[in-house]
Order: sequence, then structure tokens, then C-alpha cells
Amino acid sequence: MRTRGKIAALLMLFMGFGTLQANAGWNPHEEDHAQQTVSLFQKTDPTIGRFFQEAYGYAVFPDVYKGGFLMLGGARGKGYVYEQGVLIGRSSITQVNVGPQLGGQSFAEIIFFRSQADLEDFKKGNYELNAQASAIAVTAGVATNTEYSDGVAIFALPKSGLMAEASVGGQKFSFESYQDR
Repeated sequence: MRTRGKIAALLMLFMGFGTLQANAGWNPHEEDHAQQTVSLFQKTDPTIGRFFQEAYGYAVFPDVYKGGFLMLGGARGKGYVYEQGVLIGRSSITQVNVGPQLGGQSFAEIIFFRSQADLEDFKKGNYELNAQASAIAVTAGVATNTEYSDGVAIFALPKSGLMAEASVGGQKFSFESYQDR
């Protein structure tokens, strides 16, 4: 009986990832949400501004939802991709983790791409960050000493929730250009 309850809870968790709002068209409210997220990152750490100035492009994920139970977990979110400050498309983030974990949380994430080639790799639509690529938690002044790793710099801003984990997993991204519509 206990196993059934755990399986049911795990299924409900993953069904929740599938129910994230999906829009067939452009929604200006979501883009505003992305800009508010950028402002929040800049307010939390003004030194992150150098990445917005120097990076060739960046992807903003205002809301990423993550959860885990026992040995399996995952994360899902959607965001917007900018090239030289101009909105060029949408992206989604998916993550599957294997290892001890329990809880749930939400966070925002921004990925900066150092060069045009780094952004072009992302735009191919099956971009992955391995488990060794880690996001820097944004606090005042943290961007001062942060550098790019393999052409990207990743920053995360926790929003709510609590999660304990010792898991291994990577993030996978999709990309949809506004020109492809």
C-alpha cells in the first residue's frame, strides 16, 4: 500500500509538469514577465549588468518548477531568447534528475552566451547542459567574480520552496524562432 501511494505521488508530480500553461501564439504578458525577471536579477546583483552588456545573447526563464521524490525528479519551464538585446524566440527547459531527492521549488534562470557561435549552438534546438555545468545563485556582487564556462554563464534566482537533493542530471533546451512561425 505504501508503494502505491509513493507511485501515485510521483505520477501527480510529473503530471503537474505537463500542465504548465501552453500558448499557441505570442503573449506580451509573458515577455513582460521575462523583462521583470531581468530587472529582478539586476536589482539583486547590479554587477550582473556586465553580462547583459558583453554577452552576444541570453535566454531568460522566469519560472522553472522543480520537484523530486525518492530517486527521481525533474524540472520544467519556458522562457525567451534574446540576440544582442532583441527578442528572437522562445525556449523551454527540461531536466531529469536521478538520485536521492525530496521536495519542490521554483526559480528563475538566465543563461548568457558569450559569442554568436555559442548562441547558434543553443538555437539548433537540442542544446544540453551537463551535470557539471552549474548555475550561480544570484546574490549581491556574485557576478563580479563569475566567468563564462564553455561559452555560457548561468545564473539562478531561487523564488520559493525547499528541496534536498544529491542528484545527477542535466538540462535540455528547445528553441523556437519567431521567424519559423
